[in-house]
Amino acid sequence: MTEREAFPDARTLLDRHGLRAKKWFGQNFLVSERAFRAIVDATVVADDDWIVEIGPGLGTLTARLAERICEGKLIAVERDPDMVAVLRAELGHLDNLEIHEGDALHYDLAMVGRWRGDRVTVCGNLPYHVAAPLIFRALDARAHVARIVVMVQKEMADRIVAAPGGKDYGALSVMVQAYATATMVTRVSAGSFVPPPKVESAVVKIVTMPDGAPRVDVGEPRHFSAVVHAGFGQRRKTLRNALRAAFDADAIDAALAATGIDGGRRAETLSVEEHAALARAIPPAARRADAPGHAGARDAVGGDVDAGEGAGEDR
Repeated sequence: MTEREAFPDARTLLDRHGLRAKKWFGQNFLVSERAFRAIVDATVVADDDWIVEIGPGLGTLTARLAERICEGKLIAVERDPDMVAVLRAELGHLDNLEIHEGDALHYDLAMVGRWRGDRVTVCGNLPYHVAAPLIFRALDARAHVARIVVMVQKEMADRIVAAPGGKDYGALSVMVQAYATATMVTRVSAGSFVPPPKVESAVVKIVTMPDGAPRVDVGEPRHFSAVVHAGFGQRRKTLRNALRAAFDADAIDAALAATGIDGGRRAETLSVEEHAALARAIPPAARRADAPGHAGARDAVGGDVDAGEGAGEDR
């Protein structure tokens, strides 16, 4: 495919292959050229990039990415057999494209980085109900993943890039920003999809550190996650009282004194560095036996981050 040849849009491809969007897969197919351009520009750095695309669907973004990385490699990970058939029919001839049928939550991103011998990029229009686990799975592989460019529900994107003190700043903000730099790329209206979803979307770019290390010293990642979530677990309470719901009271008082953090503040006012300092100061053994259980993403980075509400796999 050359730049002069426009790849068919989602409506044409659905008609050609006798398909419809599947609600149970949360499929909403992207048709906005402006949005496609923004995603590709944010994703591709050089023409020899290696990219793992999550949920390529009909291949409308896939075709544009493959064209841009003519000297690189694109691995499209798709779990819907009908979409896999479309990808193979429409794009199977491309030398730099590999189509993998399977669940991206179980795909080994680190393996791709080792295969290349350098770090890779993860890109995709994520199903909203599993967006957080997918992002944190990529962050867990940050030694092999340099960039993550994804479309998510706008509400989630606002939370990912939020600064301390605002209403959007929460556990998701801290957990992403402890490991990477997150920026908003563009907002995408519901009318940019077929069929249009019930929510607005946005594209975020998450850039990990060159050496794959955390941006701040978080100590033990799972303990850090537990402390962050405890702090935000009861937002109307002071930081001291919120943390005491999950950890021994004496340990919390000692950690607050050691870090110089006022326990009368609330978690949303703390910087990422302050959350990390608290996590290092609170002993893991101080976790209370009756502390709230974990739910959501289970990766080492993400811990129990809530995946957020909403649905849609905007391709």
